[in-house]
Amino acid sequence: MPDMNEKYSRRDFIKTLGAGLAALAIPSTGKIDNESVPSALVPLKLGRVTRDSISVYSEPSDKSRILFQRFKDDILNIYRTIESEDGPAYNPYWHRVWGGYVHSAFVQDVRNQLNPVLASISETGQLMELTVPLSQAYRIRANGAWESLGPAYKLYYSSTHWVSNVIEGPDGQPWYEIHDGLMTLSYYVPANHLRPVTNEELAPISPDIPARDKRIEISLDYQTLKAFERETLVREFKVSTGLPSTSLDPAAIPTDTPNGNHMVRSKKPSVHMGDGTLRSDADAYELPGVPWVSYFEIRGYALHGTYWHNNFGITMSHGCVNMRSEDAKWVYRWSTPFPQEAEPNGVFHTPVIIT
Repeated sequence: MPDMNEKYSRRDFIKTLGAGLAALAIPSTGKIDNESVPSALVPLKLGRVTRDSISVYSEPSDKSRILFQRFKDDILNIYRTIESEDGPAYNPYWHRVWGGYVHSAFVQDVRNQLNPVLASISETGQLMELTVPLSQAYRIRANGAWESLGPAYKLYYSSTHWVSNVIEGPDGQPWYEIHDGLMTLSYYVPANHLRPVTNEELAPISPDIPARDKRIEISLDYQTLKAFERETLVREFKVSTGLPSTSLDPAAIPTDTPNGNHMVRSKKPSVHMGDGTLRSDADAYELPGVPWVSYFEIRGYALHGTYWHNNFGITMSHGCVNMRSEDAKWVYRWSTPFPQEAEPNGVFHTPVIIT
């Protein structure tokens, strides 16, 4: 968070909007490595810990000695990533970090990119993507006081959000107002944490290929998604499908990903998955800003980007198909949803075949 006691004049606020904001440090809502490291190691990228804790090992193997723990939302310097023979086979990648090695399963690759600020937002809103490791959302109380929405409403790198306004925040800097479809109130984050998604990024991929000649095949055994144009494989991704159902409640929606023949029914670039309630529980099921959602089944199963794990290649979800955000974005742009203008043979959507 910026310093709440530091205030700026209205003129300074307008100047900031016009000129953009200078680069800042990692947001203070996450802790970053600051210890000395061997001079031969130069950080290549950053990683955010996505679960309560992960172990730092002496070697890239879970059979080696555990040295200490890193905790949720810690920001790690990653000096290199290696493929370990000790696996696991579906995800054999380990990161060299300060003090040892961590497995990649629950370390999200992140950047810390700050952005120029838009002076105004169109009436229809602006889709934006978070480009810092995390950003704590705030609300404005009826008395005008600013209040943190707590750990369930931290926004994370690669999540997407509909911005409806830009206002002066509690620190005198520009903050964006986010309109959330599940919430009865708006919430706010520092404006330079978000970047506008351009029209070019939303342009369809392979629009010259008819919808009837595109299809998605998902293997539950191999945890892969393949995209075909006619009989040509054009892209292949590792995914994480649903965990086996354990509920005895017949009314419960199964957590298994449903096999069979489906279709892309609708698409949304940003979805709040959860029930939209305010809780102080960090483990509450609230996932605001899930990016690049392509629904393929009437009960709400979807392909979508994932910022809460990096463990693709094994079942992880509650039924949806988890993908890396950049992979889900490609599928979002490439696929054709139902309904569209019918083609002569009546096929006007992208099939999704799950086996």
